[in-house]
Amino acid sequence: MKLIGSLTSPYVRKVRIVLAEKKIEAELILENVWDSKTKIGEFNPLGKVPCLVLKDGGAMFDSRVIAEYIDTLSPANKLIPSTGRERAAVKTWEALADGIIDAGILARLESTWRPAEQQSPAWIDRQMDKVKTGIKTMSNSLGESTWCYGNQISLADISVGCTLGWLQLRFPKLNWSANYPNLDRLYQKLMERKSFQDTVPPTS
Repeated sequence: MKLIGSLTSPYVRKVRIVLAEKKIEAELILENVWDSKTKIGEFNPLGKVPCLVLKDGGAMFDSRVIAEYIDTLSPANKLIPSTGRERAAVKTWEALADGIIDAGILARLESTWRPAEQQSPAWIDRQMDKVKTGIKTMSNSLGESTWCYGNQISLADISVGCTLGWLQLRFPKLNWSANYPNLDRLYQKLMERKSFQDTVPPTS
């Protein structure tokens, strides 16, 4: 299998960590989807990463779809419960974490890519409010628990860890680690794992 992605995408990082935790190999193919010469459209009509290219040439996209598929490839280190409320709880954590990134990306694109005279401060504020509310919700939901759900690492923790790492990279002024010590404890615990250490995004 081949994973098309970038080193700074938190969605790609999530998939890479899932692959590592499941001990499944996939060749990483770096792609800049913002480059006019990008070929991502040959595999994903939406022009986004990550995209997983299978051995038979088929492809799947969206980190949530890919992560769920990878978890089915081996019974070892199960990251998503199979059924019921437990499964929904882990997937809800993932949706929250991804939603924070979605809002953060929209705010960042508006504030850094659009000319200053065309930017909408109200739009940026709206998206950043979602980010801040989302972080607070993650902290409240985690409480004093060791893991986001259950008694071992799951896709919930991986998703939250990737979100926190991305916020640290792109929005350092939020200072979430100081404002939410319980999230920082979780993040530091995750950063002890080789899967997280090996996927730290570059700062430039």
